[in-house]
Amino acid sequence: MPESELHDNSPPESINVDININQQESTRLLPPSNEDDEEVAFESREKISIGYFETEDDNAAIDSAPPFSWRKLWLFTGPGFLMSIAFLDPGNLEGDLQAGAIAGYSLLWLLMWATAMGLLIQLLSARVGVVTGRHLAELCRDEYPSWARYLLWCMAELALIGADIQEVIGSAIAIQILSNGVLPLWAGVVITASDCFIFLFLENYGVRKLEAVFAVLIGTMGLSFAWMFADAKPNMRELVIGVLVPKLSSRTIRQAVGVVGCVIMPHNVFLHSALVQSRKVDHSQKGRVQEAINYYTIESSIALLVSFIINLFVTTVFAKGFYGTKLAEGIGLVNAGQYLEEKYGGGLLPILYIWGIGLLAAGQSSTITGTYAGQFIMGGFLNLRLKKWMRALITRSFAIVPTMIVALIFNTSEASLDVLNEWLNVLQSMQIPFALIPLLTLVAKEQVMGVFKISNTLERVAWTVAGLVMVINAYLLLDFFMSEVNGLLLGLVVCFGVAAYISFIIYLISHSGALQHFCSFIASKSPS
Repeated sequence: MPESELHDNSPPESINVDININQQESTRLLPPSNEDDEEVAFESREKISIGYFETEDDNAAIDSAPPFSWRKLWLFTGPGFLMSIAFLDPGNLEGDLQAGAIAGYSLLWLLMWATAMGLLIQLLSARVGVVTGRHLAELCRDEYPSWARYLLWCMAELALIGADIQEVIGSAIAIQILSNGVLPLWAGVVITASDCFIFLFLENYGVRKLEAVFAVLIGTMGLSFAWMFADAKPNMRELVIGVLVPKLSSRTIRQAVGVVGCVIMPHNVFLHSALVQSRKVDHSQKGRVQEAINYYTIESSIALLVSFIINLFVTTVFAKGFYGTKLAEGIGLVNAGQYLEEKYGGGLLPILYIWGIGLLAAGQSSTITGTYAGQFIMGGFLNLRLKKWMRALITRSFAIVPTMIVALIFNTSEASLDVLNEWLNVLQSMQIPFALIPLLTLVAKEQVMGVFKISNTLERVAWTVAGLVMVINAYLLLDFFMSEVNGLLLGLVVCFGVAAYISFIIYLISHSGALQHFCSFIASKSPS
């Protein structure tokens, strides 16, 4: 036998066929891109290697996910925890404390189910990123015509600016607390703005180091609010009943809407689809893609369980201390620390400073992830190839400049900051459809997702959840505009804006094909 045949290690013909099929599938799932020409979330050299072929044949086709590995779960852990920070930002903390002070323990069940709905949306976002190798903003750039793409980009930027203003002001309030009022709000904003440079510094040391810093910040929040929880000694029986037994009254409907509305952050949907690309996934193997989806599902579920527990701590502390009191209606992020000190006193480590530390960790972590999200949104929609420091500087300027103006104008009273917060919540609520509808359009599209397209059942569940979130936020918008809009001219302007807003949503839904699928489903169920 010829020596060449003796040393021929090529795989059998059947395996070659499988590999070719998988490579063709990969080509369809992962559109060809040139890193020199197109914006990418992470360069190849930045991605974390999972170490697929340590014990397996390189040429073996993997059509199903390999067995579970704790080591691989650890390697995939990170993106979900960065994503979960949006569930813990100062805007969410304010929603928690107001829900606890006004509704007591009665909305804890809603907090749990709202987090579950948020988890579903974020898992779909991760799925799109893993399967296609591109993030949501990049996919929207190819999916929609130019006019729609630029509108979606503007909406995403507005949502990000609104969230960033809340997060930066939350950090500034924390700095004011921790400095005993020596540093005014605007000085706290300037200090918080420096996180852009901290972010750039950390990025130079790799994704894993950056994720470790966020783990420390989440741990700081957890310890701070757990300490407050232990100090407050809430009623555990009422807490368990609040989580397990749904209860809603007309008096607490506004807080209920706030709890659900705070969960879906438009920029976070874009962010998660990009973060999952920080790991090297072999797209030529279906099993490897499914494996990545499975590990990200586990990791994101754990991360949002942690965020739920932290939110629960905050809600129950304020439920125990202020529910049924005269202070309940007036409590907000600005005066919460003062009210906590008056209620629970000092001690070895005064609760005011514990609250300040937790709030600072929440604000700093969320502003840094906001910078991250801003880079992906701008780069993806506009296909900008800029140096990272330039992208971060532009992104941070978009938020810091308006925030500085806001801090100077609204630093006069607590009431003015509360009004500002209401307007920012409305701004973010208005942008939710422009993240959810494109996501659901793409994740159910076979041309984009291939064999990883979600099932019809999951698609209907996802649209139901998205529809519920959008209806709840529509109620918030209607309630706000009914109370704030006065005068014929302003009313006409708002009506024109609402008409244009609804028209764009209808366009996005019709583009998705969801209406056709719904009509077909109804027709199939109706008696012939």
